Amino acid sequence: MAKISPKLNWCKVRLGKDLNWWVCETSDKVNWDIDGLSVIDPRQAAHMLETLDGLKDYGLDESIVEKAFIPFSIDKKTAKNEVRLVRTTDSPYDADDQQLFLLPDTLDDERSPYAEFLDHITRIQVKMLNDTFHFEKDVAIDDLEEEIRENYSNDYMEGRAMHAFHEVMDILEYVPEGYSLEEDDDEEDEKRKSGDEETYDEIEDLPDEDDEDLEEDDTMKWDDDDEEDDDYEDYRTRDDDLGSLDDDDDRY
Repeated sequence: MAKISPKLNWCKVRLGKDLNWWVCETSDKVNWDIDGLSVIDPRQAAHMLETLDGLKDYGLDESIVEKAFIPFSIDKKTAKNEVRLVRTTDSPYDADDQQLFLLPDTLDDERSPYAEFLDHITRIQVKMLNDTFHFEKDVAIDDLEEEIRENYSNDYMEGRAMHAFHEVMDILEYVPEGYSLEEDDDEEDEKRKSGDEETYDEIEDLPDEDDEDLEEDDTMKWDDDDEEDDDYEDYRTRDDDLGSLDDDDDRY
């Protein structure tokens, strides 16, 4: 990377028709190719980290997770279905509190922090499966990677970009055919029954340049506040959470 190149300190992201966020502009046009560059939104980040938490007993290295992503927070809305994000020093593990967007660090395609992260979670997912199930023959890393590649083949052939969230979750949710982890999931659901049902705050208004609102749909909406009219400077210093997408989001 050229030392005189601009630093990646902001990026603009758009909400695609697939209801995922994609990068459409960055402050560092020299080193970052935005073609197919995806960003993990706050709710996706929370889901991903919660799933990763279950792999701590199998050797999950949280430092590898932290290095794999560049955290961003919302600055303002710039156009319809488009938001400007600014880089932050917060840890990805602050995603629940700070409502961070996570950009995979893929600057070095061969040995990027994100590529190291994918290798790491692949190894520990395989270890978890072999420790959990009594296979006649242990699952190998090649088995997982080959099956996932086959699932992606149609997307590759049709030139569709793979979103980072789905790339990660396909690894974390991989189970050989004929086996399932649903029984463990059911046990967790039973434990939650004694508590309150989880709810999510609505996404509140973002400051913008043209007063256009992001298009509301069944999975995301901005909360209209008739009693408050915060200006841009107030928003930059606030600690309010970015709200979530609706619970029936079919991305999970």
